[in-house]
Amino acid sequence: MLKINYMSTLFVGIDVSSKSNAVYAMDFEENKYISSSFGNNQPGADELADMIAKCMQKHKNLDTIIVALESTSVYSVHIANFLSTCETLMPYKPYVFCVNPKATSNYRKSYIGMEKTDPIDAFLIADFARVGRTKKLEPWRGGQFIALKRLTRHRMHLSECITREKTYMVSNLYLKFSELQLLEGDNKPFSNIYGATSSAILTEFLSPQEIIDLSEEELLSFLAEKSRNRISDISRTSELLRKAARDSYRLDQCMYEPLNISLASSFNCIQAYQKEIKLIEQAIEKCINGMNPNAFLILKSIPGIGPVWASGMLSEIGDITAFHSSDALAKYAGLYWLKNDSGDFISEDNQVSKVGNPYLRYYLGEAANSVRKHVPEYTEYYAKKYAEVTKHQHKRALALTSRKLVRLVFGLLVKNQLYTGEKLDTQSNINKN
Repeated sequence: MLKINYMSTLFVGIDVSSKSNAVYAMDFEENKYISSSFGNNQPGADELADMIAKCMQKHKNLDTIIVALESTSVYSVHIANFLSTCETLMPYKPYVFCVNPKATSNYRKSYIGMEKTDPIDAFLIADFARVGRTKKLEPWRGGQFIALKRLTRHRMHLSECITREKTYMVSNLYLKFSELQLLEGDNKPFSNIYGATSSAILTEFLSPQEIIDLSEEELLSFLAEKSRNRISDISRTSELLRKAARDSYRLDQCMYEPLNISLASSFNCIQAYQKEIKLIEQAIEKCINGMNPNAFLILKSIPGIGPVWASGMLSEIGDITAFHSSDALAKYAGLYWLKNDSGDFISEDNQVSKVGNPYLRYYLGEAANSVRKHVPEYTEYYAKKYAEVTKHQHKRALALTSRKLVRLVFGLLVKNQLYTGEKLDTQSNINKN
């Protein structure tokens, strides 16, 4: 926790919008020093910095600046980054905090009948900082972390694009090759219906009938070529594929070509996204080098966690000392379950909150899904939670495994030690004084 003398601090609240920034500055005794509006551009930021500096020079009793502003999409990035690195303000040790709008919205409720205007919002944000609500927040971390965060978040965006495209394809896949879409387990000719071999089957043959009409030798040769000889039992794959083709519905001939064009377009989109993800992952590894190397090495020491998952978690967590316990970190990620009790009734089916950082929750989930395949303790835990219910098994089990991983991540980062397989005491709070 930052050690700041609040009695000698200037509290600056900024209500950010795309075109302007409403600013209110006061001291701990609520004396007003600034109440104005500045353009949300470089000239406006320079003018604000000069006004704050003049205020500090005039009032010798002030020696520290705390700037609080709501995290408003990308509109708050430039002003936060500028004020945290502005040479004019460096003598006064500026601390810049981006606040969750929900936090300030809840704080507003303590003022009965308060109106909502930009100047009043700026006052409210300044007062939010004055009463110490920023103590548990992490100060703005500068350009390197912004760059890493933009890369890791963009990777998540591309992954979601792939998932969305695959979901969209389902109806076209069923229309074109109905049985192939429905097969499960050992009856599936391909482990990945969106893979290269499956893609070739679905786009290079106009209809399932063409697969049936192909000779065994020609089909085997086609599968070997498209899979690059990676299919272990190519004869069985050929047999399963023919059976799926025979059992599939037939369509009017005029429907096949439009379906083929749509499917080919979707496969091209997926391949393009996958190519871009590889480039982004290379950029992530390059960006993380030299940034908080200890924390990066610690997370990579956990079996199943590579540079991408580690970078994704670190870019959102930042400094672990910002969290007093693993519960606080889990709550920040939105990995906690809302109680729904009333009287003697205790609910056993509580939903995960998801009110938190969705990017951190995504990377924790991806990391947990990988860790469970490499660490026996997590394998057993996932299997146990999977077997406890009859619906949403994977989703529930993975969320609980992610919550378990939070305790491990928190414990390792707090103790600054590599993963050894030993259990950690992560229940005790950090002494941050």
